[in-house]
Amino acid sequence: MPEKAVVLELLGREVQVTNPGKVFFPAAGYTKLDIVNYFLAVAEGALVGVRNRPMVLKRFVNGAGEAPFFQKRAPANLPPGIETAHVTFPSGRSADLCVIDDVADLAWVINLGCLDLNPWHVRANDVDHPDEWRIDLDPTPEATFHDVRTLAMHCKDVLEELGYTGYPKTSGSRGIHINIRIEPKWSFTEVRRCALAFGREVERRVPSLATTAWWKEERHGVFIDYNQNARDRTVASAYSVRPTPNAQVSCPLEWDEVPRVELADFTIETVPKRYAEIGDPGANIDARAHSLEPLLQLIEKHEAEGLGDAPYPPHYPKAEGEPMRVQPSKARAKRAGTDGAQGSRYRRPGKGETP
Repeated sequence: MPEKAVVLELLGREVQVTNPGKVFFPAAGYTKLDIVNYFLAVAEGALVGVRNRPMVLKRFVNGAGEAPFFQKRAPANLPPGIETAHVTFPSGRSADLCVIDDVADLAWVINLGCLDLNPWHVRANDVDHPDEWRIDLDPTPEATFHDVRTLAMHCKDVLEELGYTGYPKTSGSRGIHINIRIEPKWSFTEVRRCALAFGREVERRVPSLATTAWWKEERHGVFIDYNQNARDRTVASAYSVRPTPNAQVSCPLEWDEVPRVELADFTIETVPKRYAEIGDPGANIDARAHSLEPLLQLIEKHEAEGLGDAPYPPHYPKAEGEPMRVQPSKARAKRAGTDGAQGSRYRRPGKGETP
């Protein structure tokens, strides 16, 4: 017999929580209703990261222990109050994405199984000009979270030298994110290129710790993922719940917390208490939007030194000025094979040839 839904009254709207007792985190025993109640407790903080933004619905319909599916198009039968924004993907196709503006909208997407929230870094009223620059610090397998914290503080130093105010948060998974509000004047291409320039500047200062190498075989330490600023790329926003056994949360931080923070400190049990006591460290992120001019100047400096663009993810169209999108080891093997064939009397028979 189906479990009776819980009906929430939010902003004069009724939002149903279906199957409220369904276990979403087996190890900890957290149910869907537990997740909904968590988001209600931190709603204003969570809305800072998603409000008025097109959002991909990352749906864990069978709980955190199983793979989610990504729903990029808004469901056909939207309830009253849910708006959409029309976006264009790198492929040239387009779709209407859900826009989450208030606590009732938030409860609705959580009921769909969205644990972590994945908004675009644009606003619904201007979907082609990002207003957020995202620094994603992603540790390689040999790096520690101490390395991530250390690199985050180096990023802070460089940001401040360039005149930027960054807002850090744990990713909730393995890394740290730093978000910066920017004026919505530049294209995705320009914002991504600025993110690459910033990453390269940090890498120049701490080369043993930071890398902007796109190919995993060339990475070391902590990867600064500049491509998270490309069109249609998303990261878990503030107060998102991540699919870890203990339901860790992507939690905004004060900068003085970063050097000693631990990922496991922030779960759906601990974060509401923290939020009630200290509020949201990221609450003021919209107070100032920065210009990209300092980074555009850095790009000019890098280009004068011979540093051009870097690869996009594989499914993106080839960009002007982008280097060859070939894994370095494969490129070397191909060159070696070609050179060997030219310098030898013998070669391996081709397809259809007789040995």
